[in-house]
Amino acid sequence: LTKEEITQVFETHERQWTKLATMDELHWRDLPWPMIKRPANPEEITMTAISGYVQSVQYPDQSKPTKDRLKDHIRRWHPDRFETKLLLKVSEDERDMVKDGAGAVVRCLNELLTRSN
Repeated sequence: LTKEEITQVFETHERQWTKLATMDELHWRDLPWPMIKRPANPEEITMTAISGYVQSVQYPDQSKPTKDRLKDHIRRWHPDRFETKLLLKVSEDERDMVKDGAGAVVRCLNELLTRSN
């Protein structure tokens, strides 16, 4: 991907986070997975891909340290928040897959945060 395309991924993700709150039903494809390339399933969510996203030189707020970026994403994906605000909106046929994906995201983010200390 070009720099412009990567920048567009970040911009699209921010718009998606805003839009999620107003949507009645969500699907896997609606979620702004913290990866440059959207995963097709939970197995494609890797620490390498998430690290590349969070540490990207195209990340919107370059002044923000990686540790703070990780914390921001952990807040968004944390099960207490994600499962009560968003998972309930996910179509039933995709709910388990989305829950597994969100769990994988949080595990990767927490591990990256631990490594950054």
